[in-house]
Amino acid sequence: MKLLASLTSPYARKIRIILAEKALPFELVVDSPWEVNTRIPTLNPLGKVPVLITATGETFFDSPVIAGYLETLAAPPALLPADALDAVRVRQTEALADGVTDAAVAALLESRRPDGERSAREIERQKDKIDRGLAELERRLDDRHWFNGSAMQLGDIAVGVALAYLDLRFPDLDWRSRHPGLVPFADRLFARPSFANTQPPAG
Repeated sequence: MKLLASLTSPYARKIRIILAEKALPFELVVDSPWEVNTRIPTLNPLGKVPVLITATGETFFDSPVIAGYLETLAAPPALLPADALDAVRVRQTEALADGVTDAAVAALLESRRPDGERSAREIERQKDKIDRGLAELERRLDDRHWFNGSAMQLGDIAVGVALAYLDLRFPDLDWRSRHPGLVPFADRLFARPSFANTQPPAG
């Protein structure tokens, strides 16, 4: 398998963490859709990473889709429950975490627009989404070890990636003081080799 990814993309990091947790061999091809000579649009018409190319040459894109494909390989640990409804609940956690990440990415891109084009109102709107999303994640986690079930699953990884992305791009939001219930959970995840070894470069 080949994974085309930017080293700073949180969506690509989610897939890299899954591959590491499952000990699945793959070739990492560093590519960014923002580069002039990028190959990404030829593989994903939406021009986004990550993109996974399977051993048979089939292409999958969008991180939830790639995560679903990796589950079909039956490599342990299973990150989605066998029960269909329980799997939907895990996917809901993933969607909520990905939504926080989406808002953070949108706020970052807006903040990088030229003077005169940048909208402070839009940035605050996205930051409000982040805060509401984290509040809901904190409520759902409560005092449990994992979001769904007794072991780490896909939703947990997505939440960890979202929180780490906030540390990278928006340290001023100080999510730890605003949502302290998520701190022990994040600390456990960040200590795992799969998270430590996929730490994005600053900048």
